Amino acid sequence: MAVPKKKTSKSRRDMRRAHHAIKPANVTECPNCGEPRRPHHVCGSCGYYDGREVAARKRKSA
Repeated sequence: MAVPKKKTSKSRRDMRRAHHAIKPANVTECPNCGEPRRPHHVCGSCGYYDGREVAARKRKSA
């Protein structure tokens, strides 16, 4: 079993973790309704994907 010969310093450990930060989600504008949506996902407000309706629109019942 591999065992480190020396203790990893806090500085070296934190430098290794420098790229582990969570990046914000990429958001594009829906070409149908203009609402923000994630790329390659169905729009949550209008239900359109790739120029056609693939999901029923969510309506509020009053």
